[in-house]
Amino acid sequence: MRYSKDWKDYELIDCSCGERLERWGDIILVRPDPQVIWKTEKRNPLWKKANAYYHRSKSGGGAWEIRSRMPDFWSINYKDLTFNIKTMGFKHTGLFPEQAVNWDYTRELIKKAGRPVKVLNLFAYTGGATIAPLAENAQVVHVDASKGMVAWAKENAVSSGVSDRNVRWIVDDCIKFVQREIRRGNKYDIIIMDPPSYGRGPGGEVWKLEDEVYNFVELCSELLYEDSIMMLINSYTTGLSASVMEYILGSVIRKKFGGRVSSSEIGLPVSESGMILPCGASALWEK
Repeated sequence: MRYSKDWKDYELIDCSCGERLERWGDIILVRPDPQVIWKTEKRNPLWKKANAYYHRSKSGGGAWEIRSRMPDFWSINYKDLTFNIKTMGFKHTGLFPEQAVNWDYTRELIKKAGRPVKVLNLFAYTGGATIAPLAENAQVVHVDASKGMVAWAKENAVSSGVSDRNVRWIVDDCIKFVQREIRRGNKYDIIIMDPPSYGRGPGGEVWKLEDEVYNFVELCSELLYEDSIMMLINSYTTGLSASVMEYILGSVIRKKFGGRVSSSEIGLPVSESGMILPCGASALWEK
């Protein structure tokens, strides 16, 4: 399992009984996590002293219970990157800290390229995978269907001191955008995608990631050069394992461009137990 050892402002303190105990800067949060199926004893006193606690509803969704004074939003740092955090609906904070391992890897590949690099970040959310390449002076196109998420990503770019770099912020359906880029003849050195488990297609139809990801990877292959560097797929979908995504990249991208494919779970170290909590999966094609 791949994970970052370099977080200072984020810490997964403990996890038990379907919940995580986390430190985000100076703020302590308790959030649900369906993968935490073990029922180890909650010995850490911070379980009872969290600033906010997210309660799941039996009917779906949930709500935050604010237990002690805390800001509406605050910032945390990862190395030279700064992210703005807030408690959102459906337990989120605007950042997936386990993705830091992928930010680091992307930056290393850009450094090693020794040439200008163009990055396409699809389903780009609040821009962690946009800001990291910008910090290495890559040219980035950031695409997300949510206007609010793109605005948040712009704020993160300002906080990280990279808003003046070569970046385009696009509010659009990712499939439609890729189709237009193919017609325009545009190409990219790196494509990163973090598609949702469920979404809506161009005609408003509901689609499942497991059913659509192969076709979408085929579509995105039209945006790669012969000497492109990387395609990275992230998944938080239970039915789409790392090895399945690796097979897709191998059968589409490696078949077309050569190179190699790999995959792994990504996770977060748990301070209380010394073990690693699996948080998602990534599959990687490299030239």
